Amino acid sequence: MGREVEIMPADLAKRADVAKVVKRLEDPKKPVDVLVNNAGFGMHSRLSDADSTGHDRAFEVMVRSVRELGAASARAMRARGRGRIINVSSTAGFVAMSSGYSSIKAWVTSFSESLSNELHGTGVTVTALCPGWVHTEFHDRAGISKGGIPSWLWLDADKLVRAALRDAERGKVISIPTVRYKVLMGIVRHLPRSTVRAISRAISSSRTVSSGSSTVTK
Repeated sequence: MGREVEIMPADLAKRADVAKVVKRLEDPKKPVDVLVNNAGFGMHSRLSDADSTGHDRAFEVMVRSVRELGAASARAMRARGRGRIINVSSTAGFVAMSSGYSSIKAWVTSFSESLSNELHGTGVTVTALCPGWVHTEFHDRAGISKGGIPSWLWLDADKLVRAALRDAERGKVISIPTVRYKVLMGIVRHLPRSTVRAISRAISSSRTVSSGSSTVTK
């Protein structure tokens, strides 16, 4: 069976572009059954930097647009009584890494849980996908060192996608792929927060950033 592909270029850091995508998602003549909020980029700015440009862009792309597109899909899907919303979060949201990425991903996970509660019983499900390190070009393009990350922590992208879609179909709200990451995040959730912060500091200090671009799309 053939497939029709529709391409809509949009910069999610620009609110006018986000509004265009919102309008498309709400079009009843072209219903969207599955929304995947996956736009994002690596952050190098420190939380205490005077220049907030990087953080402002991060909030527009990884917070505001996730809210706007998720809300638009929720309205359209709820009216039809079915649909799947997948917000790509991260296991980084369970720890306290530097640069603000962890806090943003923690928000994505919390937002997904809250939206899932709002849509409970409507036929629309919301899933926060929380992967760990995945074999993609993300780290290379972001200039983030992959040294020191054990090989067993890396995930295959295709397997990750299959697991995410399966969890979304089952209506799972928090999707943590693979048993090893489920175990690791289960441990993290039960550790004292002071210990989690100490581990986060150790991981952050072991990763060096190149002098290249400070942003990269996922």
